[in-house]
Amino acid sequence: MIRSSLVVAVGVTVILLIAAAGPTTAPDESKPVREQVVIDGETFRLELAVTDQSRTRGLGGRTKIDADGGMLFVFRHARGRTFWMKDCLVDIDAMFLDDRGRITAVHKMKKQPPRADDESLAAYEHRLKHYPSRGPSRFVIELRAGSIDRLKIKRGQTIRLDLSRLKKKAR
Repeated sequence: MIRSSLVVAVGVTVILLIAAAGPTTAPDESKPVREQVVIDGETFRLELAVTDQSRTRGLGGRTKIDADGGMLFVFRHARGRTFWMKDCLVDIDAMFLDDRGRITAVHKMKKQPPRADDESLAAYEHRLKHYPSRGPSRFVIELRAGSIDRLKIKRGQTIRLDLSRLKKKAR
């Protein structure tokens, strides 16, 4: 009897200690991680897209992009890339950057008509306009439409990023 009471008391104590330590679950991944990036003297707080899932989703489904917002896509390797406006509800300006942060291409991407009820996914994806990186790209920055013109962004410019830290984040 004493042993079983002791086991129960120890078990209850352990449970109470675990509860007091707080939750053991992973941090809330629904909250985007942001990277502060300065472009032509303006500070942007860009959501990081470092996983296949976050890169595939991108800014799709958004009805607006904040003036200082957008997304920074980080890939594991530099290579030729193509973006499209799948499920995008607003126009987006995009800059493709190489391993060193040099802009290889800029695009003013226009929202496309949404997928029709009777349209297959393959037909929808086929009709979307594609925007190429025009060279090996490791990063892509997407900003609110009009940002490229306002900031006078040109191919060949370099955007300062913490390249080594960001490259380590890509999965």
